[in-house]
This record gives sequence, structure tokens and C-alpha cells, in this order.
Amino acid sequence: MRKQQVIYTSPLDALIAVTKRLSLYENQYRMDTEEFFNRYSKGQLSDEEHWVEWANDYRHFLGLRLELEKRLQDVA
Repeated sequence: MRKQQVIYTSPLDALIAVTKRLSLYENQYRMDTEEFFNRYSKGQLSDEEHWVEWANDYRHFLGLRLELEKRLQDVA
């Protein structure tokens, strides 16, 4: 599978895109992301490509969310 690099103009745009991908995983596997990540982190799921990508997208989501929260606190 060939990977694409997408460059976003803001963390908010990136957060929206990652959230959409997480939603697609949730619908495909009928599991919410927090439940998936908990199971994956405990080693209850294999290291198949789709699980690794989902986990990486969730980590990316968490990082973006933290960045945006910090920016909002700085503005307030």
C-alpha cells in the first residue's frame, strides 16, 4: 500500500481529518476507538496493519487535541 503525505494548514483541520478516519474504523469494526485502543494497548489485538494504523491515528488525535487545548488556554 502506498502512503500519502497530507499537509494541513492548521491543527484543527488535521483534527477533523483524523476524527473522520477514526469514525470510519469504528463503523468498520463496530467498536469505539477508546475500547479498541484499550484492547490494543493490552496486547489483546495483533499488530496487523489496520490495527497499527488505527492506533497511530488515535495517538495523533490525542496529540492534536492536547495541542488545541493548550492553545485555547493560552488565549483565555
